[in-house]
Amino acid sequence: MKSSKLIILALVGVLSIGALTLRSVLKSKPKPVVCPAETTTPSKVDQRILRARQAIDKMPNSSDGYNQLAAAYMQKARETANFDYNASADDALTRSLTVEPDNYDALKLRSKLQLTYHRFADALETARRAQNVRADDHDVWGQMTDALVELGEYPAAVRAAQKMVDLRPDSSAYARVSYLRELHGDTKGAIQAMTAAVKAANPNDPEGVAWCRTQLGNELMNVGKLEAAEREFDGALLIFADHHLALQGKARARMAAGDFQGAARIYEQQQSKTPSADAALALGDLYMLLGREDAAKTEYQQFESLERENAALERSYRHMFNYWLDHDLNLGEALIRATSEYDSRKDIFTCDSLAWALFKNGRVAEAKDLINQALRTGTKDARINYHAGMIYKTLNIRDRAAQHLQLGAAPNSSFDPLQAENAKKMLAELE
Repeated sequence: MKSSKLIILALVGVLSIGALTLRSVLKSKPKPVVCPAETTTPSKVDQRILRARQAIDKMPNSSDGYNQLAAAYMQKARETANFDYNASADDALTRSLTVEPDNYDALKLRSKLQLTYHRFADALETARRAQNVRADDHDVWGQMTDALVELGEYPAAVRAAQKMVDLRPDSSAYARVSYLRELHGDTKGAIQAMTAAVKAANPNDPEGVAWCRTQLGNELMNVGKLEAAEREFDGALLIFADHHLALQGKARARMAAGDFQGAARIYEQQQSKTPSADAALALGDLYMLLGREDAAKTEYQQFESLERENAALERSYRHMFNYWLDHDLNLGEALIRATSEYDSRKDIFTCDSLAWALFKNGRVAEAKDLINQALRTGTKDARINYHAGMIYKTLNIRDRAAQHLQLGAAPNSSFDPLQAENAKKMLAELE
């Protein structure tokens, strides 16, 4: 198949890589970034950091060393799930652009970092500035794809991704194709593209290979291939031990298989090493299902503490107000926050959050309009479809309610251990 047809054929009938690194990595207290001790063997990325510092020492007025340092810190953040390294990368890029304003490599890296910080409009603007210098870099087209997806500008995102594929159909390009296909409800096409991404992944980048296998596992989960999905998560963990996204995927697979105890153990192990807001929330919900209400309360408190720090960095309260809505807390403030989020971006997940906030505040007719915006790409996302089913059920549009609740209550559904159970109950009421 020609690369120029790769996306178009899938959508008839990104994954936001930069943005993905922020979730579940923030600590409650920042730690200083230090060089590895002399008694330890530096990892490959630690060696890159040391070489970049040496380059800066030799040529402090050149942007090259700072750009190398920023790239190494960003990779370190991905590998360790420690967001503090991204702050160090940002400092290095500021120095790079100070000594050499508008240098291409710094602009390219800054756009990628802005995606990590969820500054999507800024990332798009920076990527376009970089393209004024050089228009044939497929990585920058990928960054534009990510930003456009997060802003909800899907036709433009498809065009940008198509350009990326045309320039170089590599692992990162296939991954974005996969995500775009998923967003448009083409789960089979998403698996095909993500399989290609795994095959094309650089074997010298174990974290990157593990990331691709984790995304493939997620896509397999979406179509109910639970055993195959879990094999991908296990394979990712063999390649890159303790990969936080692979661990979360493994936990979701255990949940989908009905093994709530096993899922809880995975999250407990993850929390003991690298506490995260996402894992705390999932663990709290699992504890509720297991009847451990006091333990659940502790995890919810940890989630709120960590998530407030995430929200300050992301400049987005989406995960916080989604938690409030799902647990019937602070419903008025959740609606205010969701409305503010919608004012700045109109991707399907933001539309879904506002629809759910309106529903929870009793404004069901308005919720229907927003949930239809969330469904505009034909997505089969379980959470969005669960919300749609609840809204249509309340409006007594039973056929539409059943259609969407079936997706939210599918056996492979593990989007939320509590809400997925409720989806099953609501679907049973319609039968």
